[in-house]
Amino acid sequence: MLRFFSASTAAAAISDAIPQPQQSTLDSNAQMKDTMDPDFFISTLFKCRNIFQIKQVHAQVTTTGIIHDLIVANKLLYICAKHKDLVSAHLLFNKMEERDPVSWSVMIGGFVKNGDYERCFQTFRELIRGGSKPDNFSLPFVIKACRDTMGLIMGRLIHSTVLKNGLHLDNFVCSTLVDMYAKCGMIDNAKQLFDRMPKKDLVTRTVMIAGYAECGKPNESWVLFDQMRRDGFVPDKVAMVTIVNACAKLGALNKARLVHDYVCARRYSLDVELGTAMIDMYAKCGSIDSSREIFDRMEQKNVISWSAMIGAYGYHGQGREALELFHMMLNSGIIPNRITFISLLYACSHAGLVDDGLQLFSLMSDIYGVRPDVKHYTCMVDLLGRAGRLDQALRLIENMEVEKDEGIWCAFLGACRIHKQVDLAEKAAKLLLLLQTQNPGHYILLSNIYANAGRWKDVAKIRNLMTKRRLKKIPGYTWIEVDNLIYRFGAGDNSHLRSKEIYEMLKSLSQKLESAGYVPDTNSVLHDVDEEVKLGILHAHSEKLAIAFGLIATPDGIPIRITKNLRVCGDCHSFCKLVSEITRRDIIVRDANRFHHFKEGICSCGDYW
Repeated sequence: MLRFFSASTAAAAISDAIPQPQQSTLDSNAQMKDTMDPDFFISTLFKCRNIFQIKQVHAQVTTTGIIHDLIVANKLLYICAKHKDLVSAHLLFNKMEERDPVSWSVMIGGFVKNGDYERCFQTFRELIRGGSKPDNFSLPFVIKACRDTMGLIMGRLIHSTVLKNGLHLDNFVCSTLVDMYAKCGMIDNAKQLFDRMPKKDLVTRTVMIAGYAECGKPNESWVLFDQMRRDGFVPDKVAMVTIVNACAKLGALNKARLVHDYVCARRYSLDVELGTAMIDMYAKCGSIDSSREIFDRMEQKNVISWSAMIGAYGYHGQGREALELFHMMLNSGIIPNRITFISLLYACSHAGLVDDGLQLFSLMSDIYGVRPDVKHYTCMVDLLGRAGRLDQALRLIENMEVEKDEGIWCAFLGACRIHKQVDLAEKAAKLLLLLQTQNPGHYILLSNIYANAGRWKDVAKIRNLMTKRRLKKIPGYTWIEVDNLIYRFGAGDNSHLRSKEIYEMLKSLSQKLESAGYVPDTNSVLHDVDEEVKLGILHAHSEKLAIAFGLIATPDGIPIRITKNLRVCGDCHSFCKLVSEITRRDIIVRDANRFHHFKEGICSCGDYW
């Protein structure tokens, strides 16, 4: 069982970690009663360390009349916004007799930085209606607001404003537009804008690399990174972190090692941000040992670094190691946060550590002051559901005090699939489809549950509903990296130049597996067809094609690493276990949920997945 700090110890540690507010007033040299020098007020403003001191200066500049100096007013506006006193900032802004582009930019930017997007847009409309021209400071703030709110329609309107005001060649404005389109999933629009830019600086290229990665095109991120280096650009720390994150999504270990070598060659310091990104990169590329090596080398670690390493263990099904690291974290004096507990509960869920997960969930608020949110509840539903405790999971959902989202019902529906609880699955699916009517994955999951139960009429109804709503099943693909090139396979794929050799290898493997007692699991084929057709479909699953290619294209003894965009099926899981045994090859599979490490006929998940 887990061991935790006592409530009093945790409370004391948390109290020590929170900086106490400073109540000191400005010193006697800054009373400002006998001066009318605007520069003096401006320099004093920048010395203010809290709202109390800012209000002192505000009172003095108002009393002396210096507030009517536009530069002083703008500086005061900036300081109020910087210290998140938007009420005072907005009152000052509304009382200003004169406003210049700086005034508008500071006010709009203040709202964006504090997440008040509605008032950001309102203020921008006032700027336009008042006849003022937006500039390359105010426009990027509004574009960022469109990005953060996923407001594509507003974003396009702002884009037209950029064109009308002749700022379409401004790098700063264009970079934020590229970022906005990418974050809104319009990567083609982002690419078109990027290609038209006459000058592409490091910031713009970094934004485009991040955009490709976030839109599920990490390979294009890598191509752009290569091009950037060929063009003579040296990535700064921000760009390097972006490239590391893109490589994590690519999931290619050789690429990860190239990035690591580049980091070492450029002598980047392994600080918290870069080190944490590299922990995540190696974990998602299948090398948990390399993740731990980076973690141990980091001289400074914060709660995010510890949580990333705990999450890495969880992603690889190593729940016990995640819990041991959590104890080390507590002993080092780091206070866990909500992300830490999400990582811990995820790790417990994928390792079957139900009692430990329940204990963590119970104590996270009592001892560590972390109030469970919907992500914590989702992990708990997954934990209980995987363990077959569906009634308890459903009670937890019904009694939770936070708003339910699609993630929690999706976790419950997944548990229903595992344990073949059709009635409960129908209840979950009904609620899930009310929340997300356009997600084809939910329809497919319910369809698969019906298929497993042999309810083919219900399967047909679900597929007809998808057709009516113009939804298509997400195709399954598997990627494998060989000689620094990434190859993609689909089910029944014949497009590869070595397809004949791949299918011959598959045929040879099938014969050896049958001799070893392998019986294809035709329940994994969720179509109403006869057994012979099902065997043919199973034979050409994308995972099997990628593994067969790996066996013919890489030297003996080299581990085979593949990435699947969907959950690996039961038959392919059994296939991988036996292939790892008869070929003496380790097989590392990253699917949509986790990693599976197959070695000598055994999977790291312990068949608990």
